[in-house]
Amino acid sequence: MADDDSLASVFQRHCVKCHGADDDVQGDVDLTEPRVGDLAEDSELLSQLIAVLDLKEMPPEGEPELADDVRHELMVDLRRQLHAAVASKRSFPDTPIRRMNRFQYNNAVIDLFDLRCIVFTLPERMMREHKGYFKPESGKMAEVVSVGSRPLGKSQMIEKRLAGVAAFPQDLRAEHGYDNRGDHLSLSPLLMEAFLNLGQSITQSPDFTPANVGIWKSFFEPPKPDADVETIVRQRLATFLERAFRRPAAEETVDRYTSYVTRQLESGVSFIDAMKSAAAATLSSPRFLYLYDGSGEESPVASVDGYDLASRLSFFLWGSLPDAELLELASAGTLADPAVLEGQVERMLRDHKLKRFCDSFPTQWLQLDRIISSVPDPEKFPDFYFAKYRDSMHMMLEPLLLFETVLIENQPITQFIDSDFTYRSDLLENAYGVLATDGQRTGKGAGAVTVLDFRRVPVTDRRSGGLITNAAVMTMTSGPLRTQPITRGAWIATVIFNNPPEPPPADVPPLDEKPSDGEEHLTLRERLAMHRERADCKGCHEQIDPLGFALENFSPVGTWRDKYENGREVDVAGTLFRRHEFHDIAEFKDAIMTEKDRFTRALAGHLLSYALARELGPSDQISLDEITEKTIADQYRMQTLIKQVVLSKSFQSKSKARSQP
Repeated sequence: MADDDSLASVFQRHCVKCHGADDDVQGDVDLTEPRVGDLAEDSELLSQLIAVLDLKEMPPEGEPELADDVRHELMVDLRRQLHAAVASKRSFPDTPIRRMNRFQYNNAVIDLFDLRCIVFTLPERMMREHKGYFKPESGKMAEVVSVGSRPLGKSQMIEKRLAGVAAFPQDLRAEHGYDNRGDHLSLSPLLMEAFLNLGQSITQSPDFTPANVGIWKSFFEPPKPDADVETIVRQRLATFLERAFRRPAAEETVDRYTSYVTRQLESGVSFIDAMKSAAAATLSSPRFLYLYDGSGEESPVASVDGYDLASRLSFFLWGSLPDAELLELASAGTLADPAVLEGQVERMLRDHKLKRFCDSFPTQWLQLDRIISSVPDPEKFPDFYFAKYRDSMHMMLEPLLLFETVLIENQPITQFIDSDFTYRSDLLENAYGVLATDGQRTGKGAGAVTVLDFRRVPVTDRRSGGLITNAAVMTMTSGPLRTQPITRGAWIATVIFNNPPEPPPADVPPLDEKPSDGEEHLTLRERLAMHRERADCKGCHEQIDPLGFALENFSPVGTWRDKYENGREVDVAGTLFRRHEFHDIAEFKDAIMTEKDRFTRALAGHLLSYALARELGPSDQISLDEITEKTIADQYRMQTLIKQVVLSKSFQSKSKARSQP
């Protein structure tokens, strides 16, 4: 880089006006020459600078633009400094000790006891499987699938479960994150008491019987009269505790549980009840409830041991405990071998328990929980409602079925942007109107609310297909009366590009649903332009408005429109990242596909954050670069992306030694 294009000189010409001159330090980012000399010490700031330069967010509109070659050289220099800073510190953000969330707890108890029913109903499972359509071992999704929807009525809540067991409250999604985040999973004294009672209610349920408990014979069934009961109890408990605690229990722990059971037996308690009490106590143990990295070397960063790696892997892909094969490999010390680990990921991706990943990650990544509260105005959108239900019961399933298909069939993740197929029910085809896959309205369609049949259909009209134009996203990012381009733009920035905008200033009122007097003739773009004149709003709107207005042809319920109600033409033209101009939705998809490497990295970030249950830090950016590069090299395959997340240094490392609870 030429001297006049050095970091300090470029920042002096283009940045210090807002970031350091005359004590004006916007965003707490000081880019004056003395501060630039210390950049290597601040990996967080290095990451931020790389991001805003890459996205062309800086310099802002209205300021002199950087030449492309200068921008490229700056980013190369900053990335070099970031790699050096990360290598010198050799640390990752701490993965906090955290308890299981409700979804994980339900799965873990099912697997621990090999239950033939669920523990309690989980409304957060938005799509229910019917007729065994989910077969990851086949590598193929069926042409017709039978599914159920998270109830906007209660029909799907009727499931075979343990009677008398009450669920603890649902854990909420972290802002721009997931519901497994350790810094959000607190354990109040009230919740701790609930866990104590929960273990008892599970083992004392009238449905906790040999017919429903797969390990009944090997764990609860009384030994023969002439058997050495204490030895048998110890053996059974050692196996049970290893599975529950995800690693062999210490001898003194097995002794304590064994002594408890033998004292119960000596006092006249039946063998089954004594073992039930031990099992209930296990479910209340911090070693069961909490996920944590085991203690290790006192170094800034170290590889997790085999048992921790097994837990990370199983809770990532199965939302539950490691199975016997993972624990055996952990015990043998071979799980971390790259070939072995990759083989285990492939095995787990073929197992039916992968459905739990599909029940958790995509709904949170896509923020589909928002559709539950979407209530388009019944007078303006009467066709959205049937009987006492809403079309969103069907809408929410389309993106989830697309996700499952891309995953099971190992298709390129670019299908999420511009797919050549989708799944539709008759009712959903009708709801799309002219965007129905045959281009015609199909009739009202069956207003099913229990088992819904979705057919795989080709997509030839690029106004449809993918995630960003499906009716669920269009509906949940709209208000009752009008679309909300800012909300839609923020959704794309967050979900598709993993670059969430800052929240708006608290004193900025929202735009009214209806035009004010005298504004009836304006388009929504014109009304919003009047609304966002404030300087402190300008930067974010430059980022998200083009993304949101690109979708303005879609009504608040996802149908197509060319004009507003006032007769004005819908204008969707814009520029993506100040690089790619577009004039319609097909060109917008083309622009995103031009940036498909960026989307790959964004999705990798979502997956890695979900897998590690924490926010990502500067050190993780190196892993994301490697994950992205290897996924691109394999034609953007979904399963390759997941494998590379697991094989990454971020996934296999911990930063601090920690003690067991």
